[in-house]
Amino acid sequence: MKVYPSLLAANFLNLQRDIERLNQSAVDGLHYDVMDGQFVPNLSMGPFILKQIDAAFDLFLDVHLMIEHPDRYISDYANAGADRLTVHAEACTHLHRVIQQIKSHHMEVGIALNPATPINSILPVIKDIDCVLIMTVNPGFGGQSFIHSMLEKIDELNQFRAHHDLSFVIEVDGGINDETSRLCHQYGVDEVVSGSYLLASDDMTDTVKRLSND
Repeated sequence: MKVYPSLLAANFLNLQRDIERLNQSAVDGLHYDVMDGQFVPNLSMGPFILKQIDAAFDLFLDVHLMIEHPDRYISDYANAGADRLTVHAEACTHLHRVIQQIKSHHMEVGIALNPATPINSILPVIKDIDCVLIMTVNPGFGGQSFIHSMLEKIDELNQFRAHHDLSFVIEVDGGINDETSRLCHQYGVDEVVSGSYLLASDDMTDTVKRLSND
């Protein structure tokens, strides 16, 4: 599996240092969480910081918008260097339109689902997207525990993908550690996002290798 560290868990007084350490540990990119204090009860980074990261590092930038009205900010994150833009199905009244807007800016398209949101809510657009992000915690805060009942949801999505011969990747975010990454791998997950577990480790290279199930 690919491993994307969540920058929410980084030390923001030493952000460049932490990204350099992650880059040296062979991560597959960076997961950049954007929160607006409305869709989720927290605030985080915007496109200004992302643009500086993009200028300083050659890493895949996996941007996750946990915000209301994400369509208003698509061009901002495209211009800041996002390689993939993931929006929440729950935040998009006109999801198909938002997907097309993201594609028009030549970014990969991801759709995120909160724990209580079923897979069938995105089936009408699933052939148009590159990634489905299954939230295995309720979004908004780092350091939460993995919701194990989400494995059934992941399994359902993986079986649907195989049955219909689709190529989108399955990404999981929330409570990822050695144990839960192994479970994700067993259920067909392609990418995992790890925050505090990875950023707090003494040997990031070894932790990335374990999380990837290499």
